[in-house]
Amino acid sequence: MLELSILGFLSEEPLHGYELKERIKALSGHVRPVSDGALYPAITRLVDAGKLDQRTAPGSSAAPRRILSLTDRGREDLLERLRHPKQAEITDQVRFNTLLAFLRHLPDRQEQAAVLRRRLDFLRTPASFFYRDGEPVRAEDSGDLFREGMLRVARATGEAERAWLTEAITRLEAAAP
Repeated sequence: MLELSILGFLSEEPLHGYELKERIKALSGHVRPVSDGALYPAITRLVDAGKLDQRTAPGSSAAPRRILSLTDRGREDLLERLRHPKQAEITDQVRFNTLLAFLRHLPDRQEQAAVLRRRLDFLRTPASFFYRDGEPVRAEDSGDLFREGMLRVARATGEAERAWLTEAITRLEAAAP
C-alpha cells in the first residue's frame, strides 16, 4: 500500500520526500505510520523501476530537496493497481481506504464500479471478530459488554459502508457510457 500511496499522491503533483511522507501519514499514519526506513527504499525501488523521476531543487534552507514526479510507466502501474487490487486491499479497511483515496484516477467508471462491487461482496459475507462453534457471534449473543460494543460499532459501520457502496456503484453505472 505504501507504493500505491506514493504513486497516487505523485499522480496529483510532484512532491519532495517530506511532503510525500506527510500526505501518506495523513492518509493512514494514525493506523499504520510510515517510517523513513520504509518510505525511502520504496521510493528508490520505484525510481529504479522507471516509475518515478527525481530532480534536485534548492531547499527552503541550505539543503537541496529531491522532487519526485510520476513517469508514464508509473501512471500505468498506478492504473493497473487500481484496476486489479489484491484481495487484502479489498478486505482490509485501511488498505481499502488507501485504494479508495486514489480510485478517481481510474478513468473508466465501470472499472471503478467493479472495484467497489468487490468490496460490497466482501462486506455482504457474514463475519465477526468472534466465533462460536464455527459461526459468527452476533453482538447480542456475545455475553460481554465490550465485545458487544465492538460488534455493534462494526455492524453500524458495515451497514453505512454497504449503503454508500450501493449508492456509488449505482451512480457510476448510470454515468458510464
